[in-house]
Amino acid sequence: MTAAPRPHAAPPDPAGTEVLVAGPASWNLLVRLDELPAPTPHTVFARSSHHAVGGTSAGKALNLARLGRTVLLRTVLGSDDEAEHVRSVLAREGVRVVEEPSPDGRTESHLNLLDDDGGRVSVYLRAPGEVPATGASWDVTTAALDAAAAVVVDLAVPALPVLDLAVARGRDVWVDLHDYDGGSAFHRPWVEAGTHVFVSGDRLPDWRGFLRARVDAGARLAVCTHGSRGAVALTPDGGFVEVPAEPVPRVVDTNGAGDGFFAGFLDAHLRGADVREAMRAGARHAALVVQSPDLVPA
Repeated sequence: MTAAPRPHAAPPDPAGTEVLVAGPASWNLLVRLDELPAPTPHTVFARSSHHAVGGTSAGKALNLARLGRTVLLRTVLGSDDEAEHVRSVLAREGVRVVEEPSPDGRTESHLNLLDDDGGRVSVYLRAPGEVPATGASWDVTTAALDAAAAVVVDLAVPALPVLDLAVARGRDVWVDLHDYDGGSAFHRPWVEAGTHVFVSGDRLPDWRGFLRARVDAGARLAVCTHGSRGAVALTPDGGFVEVPAEPVPRVVDTNGAGDGFFAGFLDAHLRGADVREAMRAGARHAALVVQSPDLVPA
């Protein structure tokens, strides 16, 4: 059953925004399996499944809010039941949302297949395309971008106008390239705009070379995360800084660990921490996230 069209809510007041986050929020179905399925026709039985808020920007915003930051999330939501679920979770955690209406009225949705070793296959069921950067909601986004201590722009087509605006206004831009392979054309605008760049080493063979290249190109910080093997950072005025992952007694769900690390690092950075201290803060927060079935610590 689809919800009746919801009147577009008045945009929130951007005053007091510490962090502006632009990018996706979604309503996902998470399915836990004994092992990820092989690419051959067969039948498997799920051990468990549940719905939850997803999307890398929702994950960052929720964790930053849990850490006490005043966050404004610019995202795209539909007029369906899924949007109401997303709004409810974000509101409960204190995340203010400036909404752009989904062009087809449907909220972004993923099917995530998970195993106990941290493996994941994400199937995008619905994803919004471009949305106009006009009107009252865009005015609020612009005001928040000017006022915020940090601007985070995630990988999503609807976030590109925020990326362009941040660059045009000379703002530092925090970007998360996820499993970038070093050559994807889609990632290129974020690679080039990022002053503070985070990336996973999963698909990046020469990750040290990539970090050096970003710093040489003007980035103030480049970080590569390696899951249970820790993370490494590089800045223009220092060598590589490496920190181990925090020990975790029991991993419940690795979904959102990268966003948890990012949020923990950014929160520490805003408190004045140096790179090593911020890396440790990111590792500590990521360890709490993976012990929870949700995107934030239990």
